[in-house]
Amino acid sequence: MNKPVSPSTSISGSFERALRAGQFVTTAEVTPPVSTDRAELLAKALPMRGLADGVNVTDGAGARAHMSSIAAAYILQENGIEPIMQFTCRDRNRIAIQNDLLGAAALDLRNLLVLRGDDPKQGDQPDAKPVFDLETKTLLQTAVSIRDKGELPHGRKVTGKANYFLGCAEAPTDPKPDWQPTGLKTKIEAGAQFAQTQFCMDIGVVRRYMQRLHEAGIPDDFYFIIGIAPMKTAKSGRWMKKNLFGTIIPDEMIDRMEKAEDPLKEGQKICIEYMQQLCEVPGVAGVHIMAPNNDESIPEVISGFGRHQRAVRGSSSNAAPKSEAGSLSHLA
Repeated sequence: MNKPVSPSTSISGSFERALRAGQFVTTAEVTPPVSTDRAELLAKALPMRGLADGVNVTDGAGARAHMSSIAAAYILQENGIEPIMQFTCRDRNRIAIQNDLLGAAALDLRNLLVLRGDDPKQGDQPDAKPVFDLETKTLLQTAVSIRDKGELPHGRKVTGKANYFLGCAEAPTDPKPDWQPTGLKTKIEAGAQFAQTQFCMDIGVVRRYMQRLHEAGIPDDFYFIIGIAPMKTAKSGRWMKKNLFGTIIPDEMIDRMEKAEDPLKEGQKICIEYMQQLCEVPGVAGVHIMAPNNDESIPEVISGFGRHQRAVRGSSSNAAPKSEAGSLSHLA
């Protein structure tokens, strides 16, 4: 049974440490409840404790009100789960953004995923006024100024420390010959240190995309985490592909779901197999698992992938040693 742990349990910074150590990370995502009861949040998040290297908490996802991402991230951190706090430009002017950045640092919330935010017209209160006083670039620059200079962008000094590890969103594409990652470079120049992507379930697209990023000079210490989905049904896969901007899911995967006797298990199996493939792609630092209306599949997928990795390592340790030439060929 998943029980809350002592608030003194500190895991802050473990996500960044795992990336810098070269580990293949797994992150997941929870949408905070429309509730004031932390138990409802923990019921969704605790199954991922000890499995995911980081758990995103969304910030007004779908342009709908939920428990604040700062409060939700702190509750997760209190309970031994490394949070990745999503932070949108949509709802705050620059003063409110600076307030919340300082508040996050005071709570030792380090991982910030900076996003533009969904248009309120897409939500359940379409008359809400969007703010967008800052864009993602200037929000990143604001966080960098607080962290690295100890001052707000207009020069006012900030006391104390901020240990932000800054991320941005990205949508992989099958690059055309003249394509360049201009937007991503702008975010990196502004201070982004990692990216989590929209769903991209096509290994060929990922390979070509990552190769093009390498050719374009994206730095090796920028960490790329690919968004993946354990599909619940073929119908849900088709819906995601049609309605979620930037989603890439091959028809072959959806056909496989259509033919499966147990689509839920098949979706989990497809996801684990795909994670194994992504492990081999240069530049891919991990996966970000998002499971709309299918939260129970996330721990199953991470556990299944972990069992496979342990089996592979065990098999390798029992195998005959490679020749020196084989090892050098591997490094070539």
